[in-house]
Amino acid sequence: MNIQEITSRLQLTLSPMQQATTAAFLENQRNLIVLSPTGSGKTLAYQLPLTQTIKPELSAVQAIVLVPGRELAIQSYEVFQSLHTGIKAYACHGGRSAMEEHREIRKICPQVIFATPGRLLDHLNKQNIGNQSVRTLIIDEFDKCLQLGFQKEMNDIIQLLPDNIRKVFLSATEPEADDSVRFNTGDFRLLDFRQTVDQPSDRLQTFVVRSQNKDKLEALDTLLRDLNTHCSIVFLNYRDSVERTADFLSSRHYSVAAYHGSLDQKAREETLYMFANHSTNILVSTDLGSRGLDIQGVDNIIHYHLPETEDAYTHRIGRTARWNKSGRVFFLLGPDEQLPPYIQSAEEYHPTPTSVNPPLPLMETLYIGKGKKDKLSKGDILGFLCKIGKLSAKEIGRIDVYDYYSLVAVSREKAAMAIDNVAGKKIKGIKTIVTKKHSIIF
Repeated sequence: MNIQEITSRLQLTLSPMQQATTAAFLENQRNLIVLSPTGSGKTLAYQLPLTQTIKPELSAVQAIVLVPGRELAIQSYEVFQSLHTGIKAYACHGGRSAMEEHREIRKICPQVIFATPGRLLDHLNKQNIGNQSVRTLIIDEFDKCLQLGFQKEMNDIIQLLPDNIRKVFLSATEPEADDSVRFNTGDFRLLDFRQTVDQPSDRLQTFVVRSQNKDKLEALDTLLRDLNTHCSIVFLNYRDSVERTADFLSSRHYSVAAYHGSLDQKAREETLYMFANHSTNILVSTDLGSRGLDIQGVDNIIHYHLPETEDAYTHRIGRTARWNKSGRVFFLLGPDEQLPPYIQSAEEYHPTPTSVNPPLPLMETLYIGKGKKDKLSKGDILGFLCKIGKLSAKEIGRIDVYDYYSLVAVSREKAAMAIDNVAGKKIKGIKTIVTKKHSIIF
């Protein structure tokens, strides 16, 4: 399947950056460094041409994509799967046993591996992943990998891969020279789109919200009620501050999820899942959530704590106004706080909530107790909920089918009705449980 067929089927229109990167990727075997702003579509820019380099008849790993964190590994894998090319892929990351992954790799025989540096190095050292067929190494969020201290792992991985391997590195910012990985070859072509690509800041409105008190929780509450059901990320600089803020909002009956590095993998993945499918509309996060998360429909970025650096600010605002969408940025300032010097201008914003009640998300996640092992598909679930659950297609959102269960986002207003309608009914001739998903949301 060629790129034209993929983009036509998915109704994708490639940006000039994506077109240029695709052309450079395919026209020769030179190594590439691609610099482009966060949110500009770098994932598709490398994944589309990558599909053209995989030999479908060869059931061996032919390409490796390194990313700095498990969430990005999972998201990148899911984007690749959504292309529906028939190329087999697998995501390797921490939070589960390497032995379990090894069994899955042997079963699936993936042609493309998405992985975090440490986990991939572990598999290569144990020879769980064959390296002789690998022809392409892609490192996404290359600058973040360096910032997180993965220099040694990346160098070790490069040493374990074939000498003639093609390297493609993608980044939003240019890495510091003294942090660079020791490349096996200097034959790199630089594609720098940082000035030519439409910047997210061009599609953003920036506002200042004043808090009369140093403790800004009451001001945050007022702002969120003003923003109503809009999807918002609240950024803070410390994990305990994230927990404190999430606890406060929970006590005010918000549907809020906390996200930071101390959460285990399951909690982090579930938090992002519920936020991404709009079953919760407020994510309270450290800067961990400012990199590598591609969540559609984020309307507002709220800086509860000021960003510690301009780079941190750039990546925070990159979570909204992605691709050609617009967004809003709010600086919540206490009595003694001022805007950072790199913010040229911002309008004063005076929240005027229309309700005393906190806004609830538009969707609710339902749990269905059957999955792929029961030969259940997304189409089966959509038809079941429309025909038996009496929902319209527009009242059904994201559907995810796992091995033994499925999750589906439905309109919050219709969730209880749908559960009542399908109670005791069969899906594909099988009885199952359909209930609201119990989550870790505060």
